[in-house]
Amino acid sequence: MNRLNKAVSVLVLSACATAATATEKPDHFKGKESRTLQEAVVNFAEYNAKLAYIVAKDELSGADMAEVHELTYTIENALAKINEATETMAVDLEEVHLASESADVETVKSRGKKFLESAKILID
Repeated sequence: MNRLNKAVSVLVLSACATAATATEKPDHFKGKESRTLQEAVVNFAEYNAKLAYIVAKDELSGADMAEVHELTYTIENALAKINEATETMAVDLEEVHLASESADVETVKSRGKKFLESAKILID
């Protein structure tokens, strides 16, 4: 479980950093919202691909820089939602782990299903 605790710590710290950065930004561009984990994963993939296309160029124009600036808002929104979801997943998985130690079948099944629903979104 030590690896899980480390992973959760990293996610919490990155979520805090994202939240701190979000409060320091000017209010001029909000980015695309990620209301669900599914939306976040889709936005993260789509906007990372756009960012990858731009940063792969030999030279970046002012327009490219402006586009990167706007893309990062959506990527940050998606990452914040993903971090939020993975924190919940870590709690669910720990509950499954503890329940398995005490042979609590009901909790293993219910929390395990909840964990797997979110995990499926991340890995599909």
